Amino acid sequence: MRFSRYFIPTLKENPADADTMSAKLMLRSGMIRKVAAGLYDWLPLGHKVLKKVENIVRDEMNRAGALEVWLPVIQPKELWEESGRWQFYGRELLRIKDRKNNEFCFAPTAEEMITDLVRKTIKSSRELPVNLYQFGTKFRDEIRPRFGIMRAREFLMKDAYSFHADDKSMDETYKVMVETYTRIFTRLGLKFRPVEADTGSIGGSFSHEFMVLADTGEEQIASCPNVTCGYAANIERAETRPVEPAANAPAALATEEVETPGKSKVVDIAAAMGVSANKIIKTVFMIADAQMVVALVPGDSDLNVHKLQRHLGAKQIWPAKDAEYIAAAGCDVGFAGPMNLKARVVADPLVMSIVNGVTGAGKKDFHLKNVNPGRDFTPESVADIRNIRPSDPCPRCSTPVAFFRGIEVGHVFKLGTKYSKAMKAEFLDEAGNAQPMIMGCYGIGVSRIVAAAIEQNNDEWGIKWPVQIAPFQVIVTPANVTHDESRLAAEKIYNALLEKGVDVLLDDRDVRAGFKFKDADLIGIPLRVTIGEKSLARGMVEVKRRYEAQATEAPLDAAIEKVMETLQALA
Repeated sequence: MRFSRYFIPTLKENPADADTMSAKLMLRSGMIRKVAAGLYDWLPLGHKVLKKVENIVRDEMNRAGALEVWLPVIQPKELWEESGRWQFYGRELLRIKDRKNNEFCFAPTAEEMITDLVRKTIKSSRELPVNLYQFGTKFRDEIRPRFGIMRAREFLMKDAYSFHADDKSMDETYKVMVETYTRIFTRLGLKFRPVEADTGSIGGSFSHEFMVLADTGEEQIASCPNVTCGYAANIERAETRPVEPAANAPAALATEEVETPGKSKVVDIAAAMGVSANKIIKTVFMIADAQMVVALVPGDSDLNVHKLQRHLGAKQIWPAKDAEYIAAAGCDVGFAGPMNLKARVVADPLVMSIVNGVTGAGKKDFHLKNVNPGRDFTPESVADIRNIRPSDPCPRCSTPVAFFRGIEVGHVFKLGTKYSKAMKAEFLDEAGNAQPMIMGCYGIGVSRIVAAAIEQNNDEWGIKWPVQIAPFQVIVTPANVTHDESRLAAEKIYNALLEKGVDVLLDDRDVRAGFKFKDADLIGIPLRVTIGEKSLARGMVEVKRRYEAQATEAPLDAAIEKVMETLQALA
């Protein structure tokens, strides 16, 4: 392809509303253009990268024995009512009506559609297992779409679903898909890590996220540095290690009421009471499926809402409003303790180990000191409901955990029978009895991978693509196209690379060489071959990797061999 005939509308300045490096560089390099909040046009350069990612994913899914299908993006309300998600999915679900006033939604995911397909076509255990996948446009009406393509409302996703007669078959396919995803992200040239994850609104019993490692990632990961352990999980899922009983715990003292006017925050209470934050018992008021729940966590920890929701088995959970807090606690917000509450109380194990702690006194401007679990209050249940902290031991081997950031690009779930039971996706076993199919779910954010790759691979000049997904592997640049010898040499190299199947761009524009170099770096092409008048006069050309500051020279008659060797090294 020739640069002069390609559509690459690059920008010199960063767009004002681009809030991540990937958004800035995708807009500046001419990969995308914004249409509206969370909606983007994909231009030829961006679409080329997108298709390279898609083809690698498709290749590995086919290798794993999965079969490609194509499902509608407009889904009928009735299927979502069967699964129970029409009301519970939330406002991210874009609901629409057709001319006959029938209700539909624009697909944010495909569990209902694929389950409906399979229940209509598979009836016997002899037809199982089956693993079906598709590439499809998804739409989620994010309240605040941001980060460019990273959290767009419309995006391209690969979603796969497997159906099984028993848990053993499900486990085998789950293992195959984890291995498949590992091959996919390795082939994409990305630094990544699989971590244990929360199943979220999709549901299921067990899942792993595949995270592209990047300092700009929105996900925080807790990881064990002990290589023989290898535990890693996102914050939503990361377990905390059971509390060891204190060997020499102090004696429990009598409770004492202390006036704390205007102090309702942990830092202020700790200072006023002369205690450390870990001695304070925080009361967090939540509404779970219309029921008031109070979660107790230490003052130096944060409530993990996902863990609390899993413990309660709740479909929905959200913070209580001030009026609801006051009605349940009988006092102003910020002064409730765990006693005398009109609510279900769940405590983290670390709370139960606190001796002579501090809580709200149940009335405005007062707190209690020397509060002891078991003596002064007893929660309905005790569960791991707090976020893991950098100071915490690994839940598997007790090594202090480390934290890093990542971008979720893939997710695999064991769904179990959540959808098959609700939608009666059944098969007949050997005895002729109807049994619900056991399901797995495997998603990859194809368009998100493009942005994640840029977040992981960029510098002050632009993108630094892995060669596997770069829009072009090589750019051939005659420094001066009006110089006949340079232009002809560039054409010769360009045509020779095309014959060898290299994805190559010829920069045939009549502009300054420095301008061309800046565009090549911005676009992120891994290898640049430059034909300059002076070097050509010596029978040489320059070969420069995008990752390296300096170019190296190669004889003109050996340029193709040099390029092919370099591409092989980059792969």
